[in-house]
Amino acid sequence: MSKEDTSLNFLEHIIEEDLKTTHKKKELRFRFPPEPNGYLHIGHASAICLNFGLGEKYQAPVNLRFDDTNPIKEEQEFVDAIKNDIQWLGYVWENECYASDYFQQLHDWAVQMIKDGTAYVDSQSSEEIAQQKGSPNKSGVPSPYRDRPKEESLELFQKMKNGEFNEGEHVLRAKIDMASPNMLMRDPIMYRVLFKSHHRTGTDWKIFSMYDWTHGESDYIEQISHSFCTLEFLPHRELYDWFLDQVYDQNKLRPKQREFARRNLSHTVVSKRKLAKLVENNIVSGWDDPRMPTITGLRRRGYTPEAIKNFAESIGVGKRENLIDVSHLEFCVREDLNKKAPRVMAVLDPVKVVIINYPDDKDEILIAENNPEDDQAGNREVPFSKEIYIERQDFREEANRKFFRLKLGKEVRLKNAYIIKAESVVKDANGEIMEIHCTYDPDSKSGSGSQASTRKVKGTLHWVSIKHAFPVEVRMYDRLFLDPSPDTHKDKDFMEFINPESLNTIEGFAEPSLKTAQAEDKFQFQRLGYFVVDRDSTAEKKVFNRTVPLRDSWAKIE
Repeated sequence: MSKEDTSLNFLEHIIEEDLKTTHKKKELRFRFPPEPNGYLHIGHASAICLNFGLGEKYQAPVNLRFDDTNPIKEEQEFVDAIKNDIQWLGYVWENECYASDYFQQLHDWAVQMIKDGTAYVDSQSSEEIAQQKGSPNKSGVPSPYRDRPKEESLELFQKMKNGEFNEGEHVLRAKIDMASPNMLMRDPIMYRVLFKSHHRTGTDWKIFSMYDWTHGESDYIEQISHSFCTLEFLPHRELYDWFLDQVYDQNKLRPKQREFARRNLSHTVVSKRKLAKLVENNIVSGWDDPRMPTITGLRRRGYTPEAIKNFAESIGVGKRENLIDVSHLEFCVREDLNKKAPRVMAVLDPVKVVIINYPDDKDEILIAENNPEDDQAGNREVPFSKEIYIERQDFREEANRKFFRLKLGKEVRLKNAYIIKAESVVKDANGEIMEIHCTYDPDSKSGSGSQASTRKVKGTLHWVSIKHAFPVEVRMYDRLFLDPSPDTHKDKDFMEFINPESLNTIEGFAEPSLKTAQAEDKFQFQRLGYFVVDRDSTAEKKVFNRTVPLRDSWAKIE
């Protein structure tokens, strides 16, 4: 096996083998088939990267097809959100398709199946149908309507289409095998009556096709060469192929369904039903809440398309499901932002420092490097004055030798500025420190060139000039769930594992350069983590969301 072959994942091996035997390269076509009943999440992001990545690798078209056959749960809002997410990730689809585009063709094929004796109208209730299907260890019992005359089924199906029956009164079922060991092959339902307005077809249709009938036939209509699904669809493959057998034309390409393992992410849930419950119960503010694993939520959190793509590529494509620690995703985000995010200074728990030997009326502009990882990032100006804020935790009156921040009688360097020495403190009536009085060394200015100080001290602190400080609201987001697998406990509801500290809002101060920051601009608050400007920001007040800390603090906690 060549080195190139060993670098392929198993789905690519399938494609390569097909290109040698049954397919021509020009026949390759992939698809991403979301149902528009919610927002896409990180699991969908991996599937998007897989299908569109294959399109890029093989220079083959990729369709975006909405499986919109359930008007009860589907909305145009979700269609628009899905399109925005895919575009934000940087992918372009060739054709925008909808299963609803094929309603007439699917109906016509179903009519032909009735005529061919491979489908019939069943008049049992849903409970009766479920009961007569049997169990995995017990064969099903044929419906009393299984041998209904074709003409009668055709007439009933037409009346179903016309809306002449109540919901649940009749269904159309495929006639396959009630003794099949695969429960899905025991005369599955193809159509049901629904009196719901569809987001594209309105009230034109009174019957709606089921997923298993719609999906494979839609692949066939679009001439999709490879239909890649997650492992839960493996039992559906037999039915996928049986339905194709009913309509397949030897002169056309036949789609091939193959399955890959879902990659689950720790400390989260990716069931749309459960995500919807979080929204409905106001646990989060919406589908785009930065704590949600939705793509739109991750975007608002400050994650980048490149980080998500790198994550998807790094976890690969496998045949067995496993749980990926969310810290790996956070690592990918941190690694990408480290290269791109400008460094700025902000103080989130401020205590006042007065530099007693600095001139009262003096302000000066210091030069700070924007990003040492980016040669093109340049520098910025940062104002400095007699009174500054530092983080409260960066000062102790007394501390051991391993505390390299500010303490009485000792020196630290202020980032991009001077070396200061703590001389005394001012406390309130409760003994809380209100001010730290320091002296500074005028000859210790940092920077470049002949004027830069060469003095070295062990500690370096970030700071903000009080006179120039810009008030900011900072939303400190953390993981939404305390348990790595919150939805796998049989005796507990996943809601029991909500992290009560998943959001803390604080008021802080930032250097004035952030006044002009725009929504989705990303920064590294030096020594604190990566942050993004939230859309709730105004000209008067900027709101920042914490994206990730500078390192994985949860690893120590857990």
